Amino acid sequence: MAKRKDKIKLGAFLLFTGHHVAAWRHPNASVGTEFDNYVELAKLAEAAKFDTIFLADGVAARIKDVEAASRKAHSGVYPFEPITLLSALSSVTRNIGLIATASTSYSDPYNLARQFGSLDRLSGGRAGWNLVTSADPDAAFNFGHETQILHSDRYERAEEFADVVLGLWDSWEDDAFLRDRASGRYFDPAKLHRLNHSGRHFKVRGPLNIPRSPQGRPVVVQAGASEPGKELAARTAEAIFAAQITLEEATGFYADVKGRLTKYGRSHDDLKILPGIFPVVARTRSEAEEKFEALQELIQPEVGLNLISQLSGVDLRDYPLDGPVPENPPATNAGKSRQALVLDLARRENLTIRQLYLRIAGARGHWQVVGTPDDIADQLEERFENYGADGFNIMSPIMPGGLSDFIELVVPELRRRGLFRHEYEGTTLRENLGLKHPENSRATGKSGAVAAE
Repeated sequence: MAKRKDKIKLGAFLLFTGHHVAAWRHPNASVGTEFDNYVELAKLAEAAKFDTIFLADGVAARIKDVEAASRKAHSGVYPFEPITLLSALSSVTRNIGLIATASTSYSDPYNLARQFGSLDRLSGGRAGWNLVTSADPDAAFNFGHETQILHSDRYERAEEFADVVLGLWDSWEDDAFLRDRASGRYFDPAKLHRLNHSGRHFKVRGPLNIPRSPQGRPVVVQAGASEPGKELAARTAEAIFAAQITLEEATGFYADVKGRLTKYGRSHDDLKILPGIFPVVARTRSEAEEKFEALQELIQPEVGLNLISQLSGVDLRDYPLDGPVPENPPATNAGKSRQALVLDLARRENLTIRQLYLRIAGARGHWQVVGTPDDIADQLEERFENYGADGFNIMSPIMPGGLSDFIELVVPELRRRGLFRHEYEGTTLRENLGLKHPENSRATGKSGAVAAE
């Protein structure tokens, strides 16, 4: 197989205190809940020429099991709402991308399009929207629902939501605003387009009252790996935050999703696949293993069981910790792909319940690598060169040390191998990810274009 000509893309998935479920108990972990903590991490990633920082989000505190929730930092309580946080970070960074998660299940498409459009302009074209549907059952009760929205209904709504947002981002052509003092013409009416959308879930006239940014519109990211999720990603996404553990799974997912692009008139380069990786790195393998075990020893059983329930939708509190994971757990209305990933892992490795929560406590179902800089670079290179990924979202075990360790130890090795940039290619997120500037689908001469009345 010929060596790839492109380079690895890197995202820094910033989760306060760190990604390991017990990170907050580690003496070297920052509490990480203040704005200055995020400024430090963003500047660290930008100095290392990472493509983007990435923020997760949820719209409910996961405290149904109050005892377990009281023993962990990641219980759905975030220091900041992510669009607000990234808007502030845009003023202290210059090149790094700013990707925030926002749900289609409990948001309004016009407001969301406006918020991300504003972030994109504030940052000079560096914004990205991680489109998710809300699998958290507690979220429904915060938005007037009596029960969780069904998985199939969540994706049906997401499909229409994405169409509305993308249409609103095409309300104005790139050069619509003339601001011609001599003629007295502020914008060209022919380059303004109303959406006039009417569907099952939304009725939105438009236009969006924010112009396009230097990169055209925010980059659309997607994280679902279920069948509806993959189809939505193939049609609308420009990056996928994936969660495959083995090389075989990664290459299979990569080929599957990229193979769906042509039916939507898209090329392979129009979509970047960026799986999450939880790297524990040190100068020797024994030191890396010691660092990891120090975190593992801090896990409390209540927290481990709660983590399994959160990721799989299955409550195992009534089962023996050192017994097997049940063969046929009840069907879940939570995230289908993550439940399958976690339970398949337990069966493949014949794990007990305790072993399962220890196995997923760091990466939460994502890929986990513990070793030296060479070990980690070898595995990243293997997955990249075999078309299992276009880049990686780095899920540091603790913050800020885990991120600085990766930057200090692994990034130079990737550069030595010619796999990662020395300087940014451009100033927008699209330019750095290698994504083309999006044409305005509603511009004059385009199919379906509708000018303002």
